[in-house]
Amino acid sequence: MASTTAPTLKNRIDGFFEITKRGSTFSAEVRGGLVTFVAMAYIVILNPIILSSGVDIDGNSLDFAQLSAVTALTAGVMTILFGLVARLPFSFAAGLGINSFLAFSVVGQVTWAEAMGLVVINGLFIVLLAATGLRRLIFEAVPIQLKIAITVGIGLFIAFIGFVNAGLVTSTGQSSPPVGLGSGGSIATLPTVIFVLTLLVSGVLVARKVKGALLIGILVGTVLALVAETLIPVGASNGGENPGGWGLTVPALPTQIFSAPDLGLIGAFNFGSFERIGVLAALMLVFTLVFTNFFDAMGTMTGLSKEAGLADEKGNFPRLKSALIVEGIGAVAGGATSSSSNTVFVESGAGIGEGARTGLANIVTGVLFVLAMFLTPLTSIVPSEVASAALVIVGAMMMAQIRDIHWTEYSSTLPVFLTVTIMPLTYSIANGIGAGFIAWVILRALSGKAREISPLLWVVAVGFLVYFARGPIEMLFA
Repeated sequence: MASTTAPTLKNRIDGFFEITKRGSTFSAEVRGGLVTFVAMAYIVILNPIILSSGVDIDGNSLDFAQLSAVTALTAGVMTILFGLVARLPFSFAAGLGINSFLAFSVVGQVTWAEAMGLVVINGLFIVLLAATGLRRLIFEAVPIQLKIAITVGIGLFIAFIGFVNAGLVTSTGQSSPPVGLGSGGSIATLPTVIFVLTLLVSGVLVARKVKGALLIGILVGTVLALVAETLIPVGASNGGENPGGWGLTVPALPTQIFSAPDLGLIGAFNFGSFERIGVLAALMLVFTLVFTNFFDAMGTMTGLSKEAGLADEKGNFPRLKSALIVEGIGAVAGGATSSSSNTVFVESGAGIGEGARTGLANIVTGVLFVLAMFLTPLTSIVPSEVASAALVIVGAMMMAQIRDIHWTEYSSTLPVFLTVTIMPLTYSIANGIGAGFIAWVILRALSGKAREISPLLWVVAVGFLVYFARGPIEMLFA
């Protein structure tokens, strides 16, 4: 009986995921899923570091261990769901652009629970847009130059956050220059030196195309940090009282390796932001979240499908509508678990490079993420200075798309430049996107190219004008 059942089950799995049809094998799918997990596993460490560093308007921050647990759980569940529904080898995890936006922009105005409520609303909007077909129409209305600029700008913003968290870029306390290198113009602290070493190791591994380069780099940097703190103990920064100390966590071996995951953050969201900051301001934050989620996911899925040989000449890939709907559900799930919006990860390309072509690879990756929940004590030994190196590396990867921007026509050059530079300089993704969209509409219209601008883009630009003027508008209506 067993010999008859096993081939039947294997054939059913093959038929469901179209493994043979897509020129893949079971071993390639398993191997690809494993490699994708190794390439993405750093998010279980990095996402908690980013989110836990954000202090909300009430002075509260999220617990690191709880964040690590829900980050792994949500990534695992969404990756498996996407594999079963879309049947594509695109894995999910908390998006670095949105978690940075939440930690460094949104929670300065609302509480963490209210911020995650906005993420849930953002996800519901995306699901609605995908289900009605509007998501694709809006995506096509935005010029390719602005799409690339948004990705490049977020990359620069993420890298800048990494430099600041590592102590490489610090405030001078003066009006000019407002920031400087390290301490007094030099790299003088042990944590910053460890950051530089981790960055170099990770950079070499990425350059040599080593699978799981970011994870290996974080592991190497953590070992260096543990040794350094043992030989030359500098302790914690204590909010700047000890300038040479470690920023968020002092590297130390945990007393235990395995632990039951603390899932207390599940359901810790509400929609009180509309009352706290007003309907207009809250809607503009949702608007920004939707745009960030929207373009990052569409671009990533298009690129991965091409890499896997699954896209047609127009860039469409199998089960496109289902994929977009599930991606929106990832945002809802991320907000509901306080792990931030979950989206498709470009690191899925590592698994595709190993031969993954179907959703079976996602099942492997997702199961490994769920198992990672029980290893959260290990994540507490990684100092933010080490993880910041991964932020810089990811930022550089995202900025690499700048090669596809055309700089010869100034009516597009200035909007692209504003998008890319205003994000890091104002510490706001929303400001960069808004400035770029408004500048694009005005410059192109007054340069005789008004007919080339989609009506939807005009609507978006007007929305951003309202966003930038929301202070005076709120005072007027108040």
